[in-house]
Amino acid sequence: MPAPLLTIESTPDLPASADAVVIGGGIIGCSTAWFLARAGLRVALLEKGRVGAEQSSRNWGWCRQMNRDARELPLATRSLELWEAMQAELGSSLGFSRCGLLYLSDDDAEIDRWARWCAFAAGEGVRTEVLGPSAAAERGRATAKPWRGGVVSPTDGIADPARAVPVIARGLTTLGATVHQFCAARGIERSGGRISAVMTEAGRIATTRVVMAGGAWASSFCRQLGVSFPQASVRSTVLSVQPGADGLPDALHTAGVSVTRRGDGGYTLAISGLARVDPTLQHLRYARHFLPMLLDRHGLVRPGGLHGLRAGHESWRRWRLDAPTPMERTRVLDPIPDRATVDLTLDRARRLLPALGTVPVQAAWAGYIDSTPDGVPVIDEVLPGLVLAAGFSGHGFGIGPGAGQLIAQMVLGATPDLPFAQYALSRFRGLRRADVSGF
Repeated sequence: MPAPLLTIESTPDLPASADAVVIGGGIIGCSTAWFLARAGLRVALLEKGRVGAEQSSRNWGWCRQMNRDARELPLATRSLELWEAMQAELGSSLGFSRCGLLYLSDDDAEIDRWARWCAFAAGEGVRTEVLGPSAAAERGRATAKPWRGGVVSPTDGIADPARAVPVIARGLTTLGATVHQFCAARGIERSGGRISAVMTEAGRIATTRVVMAGGAWASSFCRQLGVSFPQASVRSTVLSVQPGADGLPDALHTAGVSVTRRGDGGYTLAISGLARVDPTLQHLRYARHFLPMLLDRHGLVRPGGLHGLRAGHESWRRWRLDAPTPMERTRVLDPIPDRATVDLTLDRARRLLPALGTVPVQAAWAGYIDSTPDGVPVIDEVLPGLVLAAGFSGHGFGIGPGAGQLIAQMVLGATPDLPFAQYALSRFRGLRRADVSGF
């Protein structure tokens, strides 16, 4: 079933032209459109289904610096500031709060890794607190068990996946931008080697600047333009329980299960990194790129079924601009939750947190997390006038505002005020292992 999501109205008419067109109505696309519109550009946001309906509403809602790859940490820190600023400027809640994130563990090696990260992060201005056994037990008293240690990241927080993206998209119209739902971008026209228009199912928009922020669909779209983007998706299953559990942390991670308070007072429950691989031709095409990541996650990433082939988001064929595309056949990626994962997650959560014992399940859903081989996104001008922003590897929701600001600066021709060379598509000529935890 779909994850809970606020719905908004679309702009009635497609513009004949725009200063910039953003393809993809998730957190990355909406944040990018927000900063472009604030800079005075006429922006059209295109979404083949509903804004926020794919992974941007199917994640945990964590907005964290803790345990970030060093290459993403500046975006994470900037994003926390922007979550606060955007929420204030919009005048409508994004569900954002700096509630702090709590990590607990009985694994000495894991605790040591966290402590080393905290030492590194201190040099980057990030506040954390490493917990010994007594402090971990006190912080984790809702679990009614002792812990060997843990970490608290007090300036990190959460936002509401059910509200955040639709509220930002609705705010775009107050800045003069247009928002077009159920309007797939079929392709791009070029003239003299540069972008000249975006072709949609509803017509043509003349433009010279385009952002491709299509999430799990981005690689297939880029293939139509002759751009090879190594991207693969895994199917992650999440569930929520109704309000009624008292005394739980707002956001808690353990190796067994993680819990996050939702905007309605219920809790999201998930097992970090546990996912199914639904094979597609794209998986086969980029298999060698993703082998290191799969080896790192051995035991957590398991074989799936034919859901990916049916969904079409990793289509290998070329499509025409004057005929329906796979995006129009699958408006929203809404894969089937893995029943075994739902049962395992609920059992672990109720064992860990007694207060959840009698609280009914509210909903369960799955989503496709689009990953790059090193777990870090691509944010790069891959063709003159076309910026690719995808492959956020399960980390995109929290760093969405910072990424959107960075992308907008690139589109505007300004020098970004955060480092960005690490996001270049060309880096995949050489690969290294990296954690793709999906927090």
